[in-house]
Amino acid sequence: MTLGVGTPVPAAAETVAVGTTRADAADDPEIWADPTDPARAVILGTDKQAGLYAYDLNGQVLSFIPDGRLNNVDLRGGFPTPWGERVLVAASDRGRMGAALYLMHPSTFELTPWGIIPLDLSEPYGLCVGRRGDDFLIFINSTDGQIRQVAVRAGTDGAVEARGERQFSVPTQPEGCVVDDARGRLYLGEEAAGIWRFNTSGAGDAGGRLIEPAPSDRLTPDVEGLTLLHEPGGAAWLIASSQGDSAFAVYRADGPDLVYRGRFSVHPANGVDAVTGTDGVAALGGAVGPYGSGLVVMQDDADTEGEALESRRERQNFKLVDWTEIRRALGL
Repeated sequence: MTLGVGTPVPAAAETVAVGTTRADAADDPEIWADPTDPARAVILGTDKQAGLYAYDLNGQVLSFIPDGRLNNVDLRGGFPTPWGERVLVAASDRGRMGAALYLMHPSTFELTPWGIIPLDLSEPYGLCVGRRGDDFLIFINSTDGQIRQVAVRAGTDGAVEARGERQFSVPTQPEGCVVDDARGRLYLGEEAAGIWRFNTSGAGDAGGRLIEPAPSDRLTPDVEGLTLLHEPGGAAWLIASSQGDSAFAVYRADGPDLVYRGRFSVHPANGVDAVTGTDGVAALGGAVGPYGSGLVVMQDDADTEGEALESRRERQNFKLVDWTEIRRALGL
């Protein structure tokens, strides 16, 4: 696949490729940094045929949970449990037909399988986690357009307690989604149609609205990963992966409406190959290890060897990009 057509930004680093080869494998990343020591950070990434990886900021594998067909992953810190606060990690599970839950210890990055939320979906696909006050919310969507909103907590015995809050839908297959906790918004990508926005209240109509149609000069289907980058004390930015032309659209997202600010593509640099055919994307604002203003991580569906071959699906991994480089390239 050719290089993306957005404004070029350099790759900073990359992870070790996921274990599955010759198949659609690496899919969706997420980032967590210790709020008391942002030099301590971890990247999670799914191998959608095999399980969940944890990487350090050098892209080396910290751990791997062989837990089946996990597609999208997301997390929220500060999750109360009988054993103390943990990082709640959730992944859409196409094998066990629900949401797989994990608890990550914030001091050690140790990931522990916690439970499964079974769901009445034809194929759990996209997933994101949010917070509404003290409530931790999981949004799971299916390939037929159905979306489930579930509140989850740890019981006094530490067991998973899940409560279905709402169900709604979009016309065709969705996947990537992200929650803006501060503004009570859910952004969701309908792959062939664009970006939707819903509210995250626990009752009543979800208020769904298609706010950024595709295809357009901003998004070339499939519309895949969505992520939000919150700058400390400043702006919020929505980043959407435009898989069809290997680019990413960037929007200012802290006002009443999205404001489009440009597109970028990740080009070879620092011994790292380009990002092509991208799927999931994650971002975290503020200092994240050596990335002083923020870090963006995205799936690359053809790692170095794969891009030189007729068949692209030889190796897949995740690329790291310095948010400072994206801000500079787009004049944000």
